[in-house]
Amino acid sequence: MAETLRKGTRVTGPDRSKLATDLKKRYDSGESIRALASATGRSYGFVHRILTETGVTLRGRGGATRGKAMAG
Repeated sequence: MAETLRKGTRVTGPDRSKLATDLKKRYDSGESIRALASATGRSYGFVHRILTETGVTLRGRGGATRGKAMAG
């Protein structure tokens, strides 16, 4: 469904709800916000906003912290 939306078009009503449900499911299964944004042709900010509107608990940033990287 998300792939059929044209970039930059406003997403409202049932389409927005369906997209939000799909993004939430994919994010909860481990996909990153950047990957979801790329797959749907939407911006990082749009995907982030949709996820927070649906009550998703966002994950922290990944990767090693500077302290751990420098200690090794």
